[in-house]
Amino acid sequence: MKSTGNAVSRNEASLPAVLVASWFGCGYSPFAPGSVGSAAACLIALALAHYGGWPQWRFVVLAAVLLPPAVWAARRMARATSNPDPPLVVVDEVLGQWVALAALPALRWRGALAAFLLFRFFDIVKPPPVRQAELLPGGWGIVADDLAAGCYAALVLWLAGCFNLY
Repeated sequence: MKSTGNAVSRNEASLPAVLVASWFGCGYSPFAPGSVGSAAACLIALALAHYGGWPQWRFVVLAAVLLPPAVWAARRMARATSNPDPPLVVVDEVLGQWVALAALPALRWRGALAAFLLFRFFDIVKPPPVRQAELLPGGWGIVADDLAAGCYAALVLWLAGCFNLY
């Protein structure tokens, strides 16, 4: 028996797929799971930058490294829920958010907030080609639109930085 929405039975998806796709449970938030996943990505990035001394460019590398597992998990969850883009899949928001954060000259809370708001804006509005990226097959379509939204947010942040707007 297949389920819909956020409900997933143990027989439909493996625990690793559920953990990665939901970003360790963020996708099960009853309110705005995508925003919860993005906020988690910002908090992780701020912690890694502050306590680990990570430069921003490492978040693009981290997103690239996690891209194959994200696509795999998103595909598994889409099949398990019979939903082409299940709300519980928020790993795509995490990767897109990290792409946006990578454009900041320094990772501080104001810049992270701007990156969060811009990324969520582009992820929700989906200007071309963000919407078209959703048409890619399987997990690629689920993840690609958020990466494109992250690129738009990164471009705006980079341009704003060029004009010392933050």
